[in-house]
Amino acid sequence: MSNNKGVTGTLDTMIIGGGQAGLAIGHYLKSQGRKFVVLDENPRIGDAWRQRWDTLRLFTPAKYDGLPGAPFPADPLSFPSKDDVAAYLEGYAARFELPVLNGVRVQRLWREADRFIAASNGHRWEARNVVVATGSSQSPKVPGFAAELAPAIVQFHSSEYRNPAQLQEGPVLVVGLGNSGAEIGIEVCRTHQTLLAGKPAGEIPVRHGRTAARFVLPLVRFLGLHVLTLSTPIGRKAAAAVKAHAAPLIRTKSKDLAAAGVRFVPRVAGAENGLPVLADGTRLEVSNVIWCTGFKDDFSWIDPALLDDGGLPRQERGVALDSPGLFFLGQEFMYAAVSATLPGSCRDARYLAGRIPVPVSLEPASAAT
Repeated sequence: MSNNKGVTGTLDTMIIGGGQAGLAIGHYLKSQGRKFVVLDENPRIGDAWRQRWDTLRLFTPAKYDGLPGAPFPADPLSFPSKDDVAAYLEGYAARFELPVLNGVRVQRLWREADRFIAASNGHRWEARNVVVATGSSQSPKVPGFAAELAPAIVQFHSSEYRNPAQLQEGPVLVVGLGNSGAEIGIEVCRTHQTLLAGKPAGEIPVRHGRTAARFVLPLVRFLGLHVLTLSTPIGRKAAAAVKAHAAPLIRTKSKDLAAAGVRFVPRVAGAENGLPVLADGTRLEVSNVIWCTGFKDDFSWIDPALLDDGGLPRQERGVALDSPGLFFLGQEFMYAAVSATLPGSCRDARYLAGRIPVPVSLEPASAAT
């Protein structure tokens, strides 16, 4: 096997996705002396963060945001910006000389005999093991009736939002009251009349900030890593709730939105005459709609034979149950409530790195008997 990216032969492990999860497990594999490659669709390491809205900041303080072997270079109680995270990831890959190939979007993944094949624009990579680390924000969810809104209305998903300059004059409807909806809503209401449709799944009962980072978030981190896991009854209940509802509001709460002048409206039920219609039948004359309606998993590029009947991974703590050599990392509640976050990805990466079969050439020699 060869391709135009300078990789030849059959690899021990192929990592698909060069975000924090892919880089974390790459670090562990390099320390084991593995022959591996990280394939990432973005032009630069960290672009998945650079492409988020301009004012996005992490909810976790810097003291918890480092990858293995390199603490995050910031005030431990500060909350890094998305550009800080992007720069950190890019520097991390360079510091540890991780073999990342950028601009490679894997279009197909399948298995042939004892190895996996990944294809991208006429090129292919072969490996005995594959880690799918594409994250939990794969495919934006937008209701079908969005296409029925009038062409004059500016509309886009939160993944495409950067700043209020994208909006035209007139009212803005933000659909969805998860953390993205709350953070974007509080920002756009400074320049536009803003309506917010949806109800929060809950709210963290403390004010987010440095005090919380010092006294409260350590407890939240412990619960998310060690208590709310698929190994505990309460964790399994939490996982079911996460699948059914958005995460609780963390930094921007309902009272903050109300104080800023955001008007709450019932859920959006459809469209009529080119306008969004609420559950109570009200038609809203708005000029802009931002769909903060979350994401859905998209594994359509993976051979269905490697997935369950619903097209999703059948795995336990990231280890595929029916496809030896296939692993998943960075998914929402893959094992714990924080599995899709920086702290959770690192813990899960360490666990998986210890379960990927070691090539014979790397196994220690047997002691003489």
